[in-house]
Amino acid sequence: MNHLFSPLQLKNIILKNRIVMSPMCQYSAEDGFANDWHLVHLGSRAVGGAGLIISEAMAISPEGRISPADLGIWKDEHIAPLRRITDFIHQQGSIAGVQLAHAGYKASSSIPWKGTSLVSPADGGWQPISPNEVLLSDKKSYSKEIDFTEIQRIINDFKMATKRAMEAGFKIIELHAAHGYLIHEFFSPLINKRTDEYGGSFENRTRILIQIIDAVQEVIPTDFPLFVRISASDWVDGGWTIEDSIRLSEVLKEKGIDLVDCSSGGFVAPKEIPIGLNYQVPFAEAIRTKTGIKTGAVGMIVSAEQANEIITSGKADLVFLAREMLRNPYFPQNAAHELGLDIELPVQYLRGKK
Repeated sequence: MNHLFSPLQLKNIILKNRIVMSPMCQYSAEDGFANDWHLVHLGSRAVGGAGLIISEAMAISPEGRISPADLGIWKDEHIAPLRRITDFIHQQGSIAGVQLAHAGYKASSSIPWKGTSLVSPADGGWQPISPNEVLLSDKKSYSKEIDFTEIQRIINDFKMATKRAMEAGFKIIELHAAHGYLIHEFFSPLINKRTDEYGGSFENRTRILIQIIDAVQEVIPTDFPLFVRISASDWVDGGWTIEDSIRLSEVLKEKGIDLVDCSSGGFVAPKEIPIGLNYQVPFAEAIRTKTGIKTGAVGMIVSAEQANEIITSGKADLVFLAREMLRNPYFPQNAAHELGLDIELPVQYLRGKK
């Protein structure tokens, strides 16, 4: 029987357990460059024992950043400081993964602890883009609707970012198609009102992701794991639904995607979502059951017993922890202790077992 500390093979990669540090933006970069904060933040979770450490959403272009303080991977100079981090993660027996993203109309925002207002070009921001014009957070300006040529450029940006990610030592890539960012904006009828080949039907609205996957698969080896994070539901009538997500996951399985990371929301306020323990786990379970693709469960997973039950009952193949990992970088070590399991620790920490 699979359990929280059973290994999982994904093509050429074996994760030592089913615990994933979920991508969490740190808003601590300058011009996209990783620094000591990112080394310690990501590295400490590897010391803590997570099987997979996924970096925060890493922008494929300067305009793809959520904020001016996001990590980026749009130029070769970003590779070296990232390599320092992935080398350290792998030295701890964990696997380094990267989430590649474009923020769409949510780009050029201020960092959270300074508010969430739009950052103007005069203050170091830029013009956000989206499938259609969207009223931005300042309530007076709009995102720019992108044309066919710009879509092709974005697809190529994902491809080039993938090449850099591999050079930086990442062993798993996740494409961010959730949370109201650009790819999700194409998916959702709430935002996408286009009438060309990227709007209207389900096939048209998901076309950009499929083309990004095709471009990425041109440069990764066939045995290199590839994830997709989706918002399994928009939580609003007329939006993207779990039925759409199941349909998309069937396509992703055919495309050779290894795992669907099942989050939700992005276009409504959190207060409109019934947030609670395991509130998104049913999405991962439904997609896994209906399609047979591997899934990751995320959202208010806070205890060893809870995480272990998700795996042992077959609701998901991996558990993605975000806020709990912020509170407790050593969650995996503590979880093993609570479950009565003896796991390998860094030799520097062996005295903590007694």
